[in-house]
Amino acid sequence: MNFTIRQLQYFRAVAEQRNFGRGAQVCNVSQPALSVQIKALEDAMGGPLFERQARDILLTPLGRDVLEYTKDVLNAAARLDQFARDHSGGHRSLSIGIIPTVAPYLLPGVLAALRASDVSLKVQIREARTERLLSMLRSGEIDAAILALPLGSEAFHEEPLFEDRFLLAGSQARLDRLTISPEALRPVDLKTAQLMLLEDGHCLTDQALEVCGQDRTSGQINMGASSLATLSRLVAEGFGMTLMPELAAQAETDAVPGLRLLRFGAPQPARTIGLVRRVSTGAEEWFNRLAQVIREVGEDVVSGTRT
Repeated sequence: MNFTIRQLQYFRAVAEQRNFGRGAQVCNVSQPALSVQIKALEDAMGGPLFERQARDILLTPLGRDVLEYTKDVLNAAARLDQFARDHSGGHRSLSIGIIPTVAPYLLPGVLAALRASDVSLKVQIREARTERLLSMLRSGEIDAAILALPLGSEAFHEEPLFEDRFLLAGSQARLDRLTISPEALRPVDLKTAQLMLLEDGHCLTDQALEVCGQDRTSGQINMGASSLATLSRLVAEGFGMTLMPELAAQAETDAVPGLRLLRFGAPQPARTIGLVRRVSTGAEEWFNRLAQVIREVGEDVVSGTRT
C-alpha cells in the first residue's frame, strides 16, 4: 500500500473544505505539511486529485473516485479503532451456536443473565442443528456451541452442564390407554406406531430412537415435525405420543392446553446438555463464566419441571 490513513484524512478534509488552508486547520497541521502529503497521495494514485483555481479547488474525475473509496476506508478504520478501544477497555463479543430443541427454552434466561453480569458483552446467536454447529465451530464462525453430549471428537472440549430428562407427552386419552403403570413404564415399552418425532437430522430424534430401542428402519415412526412446538400440538390432538425434554416441558404445556406429560419410572431417560469449544481455543475465563451461567439457568428450568 503506497498511501497512508493520514494522507486520506488530509485529502478528505481538503475536499470537504475546498481549500488547502482550511483543510490544514481542520487537521491541525501546517499547510505546507498537508500539501506535501496530498502530493504524495496524488503520486500514489497516478494523477492530480484537485483542479486548483484562483479562489477555489475542485475535485478531478480521479479525485471524485478516490474520495468515494477514501470515505469507505476511513469509516472502516474508525470502526476498527473503536473496536480496539472497546476491547482494551473490557468490551468483548462472543458468537454462540445452539441447537433448536434447546434455544427457545434456554436462551431468554441465559441472555438476561449475561446482560446482568456484563453489559459490555456483545453476544451473537446462531441457531442450527448439531452437524452445522460443529462445522461452524471448526471454521471459527462461532466460539462455542450449546448442544447435547457426548460428541466423541478430539477436536472439541466438552463441558457437561446439566441433565435434561425425557417425559412422555401426549393427549390425556392417549396416556390413559397405557397398560403399564407410570412407575414401571420404560421408553422401550412404547410401540413404534405410537411415536411421533422430529424430522430426521435433529439430534433429539436420534436420542429418542436410542432410548426407545428403535431405529429409522421402522416405517411406523412418524418423523415429520420440524419443531417441538409443532410436535406438541400434534400429539396434544391425539396424533401419537412423543418424548418431551424437561427443558421444553413448561413452555410447551403452557402454550398447548391439551398437552399432558407423564414421567417415566427410574432410571429416567435423559440427555446431557453441554457447552463445546475448540480444543485449540484453550481454557479461557469467558468459557468458564459462560458455562456457569448456562448451567445455573438450565438447572433452574428443569428443577421447576421436577417439582
